[in-house]
Amino acid sequence: MRILADLHIHTIASGHAYSTIEEVTSAAGDKGLELVAITDHGPAMPGGPHEYYFGNLRVLPPVMNGVKVLQGVEANIMDERGRLDLREIFLTRLDLVLAGLHNVCIEPMCREKNTLAMVNALRNPFVDIVVHPGNPDFPIDMPAVISAVAEQGKALEINNSSFLVRRGSYEPCLEIARLAREADVPVSISSDAHISRDVGALSLALDLALAAGIPEKNIINLNADRVERFLALRQKRRFAGNGGGGNG
Repeated sequence: MRILADLHIHTIASGHAYSTIEEVTSAAGDKGLELVAITDHGPAMPGGPHEYYFGNLRVLPPVMNGVKVLQGVEANIMDERGRLDLREIFLTRLDLVLAGLHNVCIEPMCREKNTLAMVNALRNPFVDIVVHPGNPDFPIDMPAVISAVAEQGKALEINNSSFLVRRGSYEPCLEIARLAREADVPVSISSDAHISRDVGALSLALDLALAAGIPEKNIINLNADRVERFLALRQKRRFAGNGGGGNG
């Protein structure tokens, strides 16, 4: 199986990544990817961009170096209410909204509160994918999060970088992938690349997904067409007012 879309990529705008959008798309084109999502961190991340950066993403061409480009964000979940660090006026303009817990933006809480934070973020109509939910720094009630993903019509990420930078990620990620398979929820297998050479580096996450028995039909980023179908469904639910949640 070959995955042709990468939905979690950072650029120099995130403050701790090392490549430009031009370099990212060039690398993606060289690797034969069809689509990438530029998902720099929200403003609460130390060194991250001002929110105006996300408003100005509209200047990006839809195709660069032969690769389709989505305008996105990896928003930071800021509290147990699921509040994000990017206002709705900016979220509405983006193609893709990822949301995740980061210990430089929020202190890890107890399992119950971490779960509340993630579930409430999933109830935000503009959130499309919850990222690195197997992060051992933020233990969660996995069935509750999976249930929220299914209920809200969203997707769960299996993050390739977790196995390189988040020690202890493999077992919780494998368990949450197994639960995702049992619940038949969509997953995104993403690189979380912070340098262009890692764009499309998905082998560890893909191997874990296959070990968990996740079927090909449930991988939303298998190719560009599948990503676009997923996002078309998400757009309908976003603007139908599905879910809730605050954005600050």
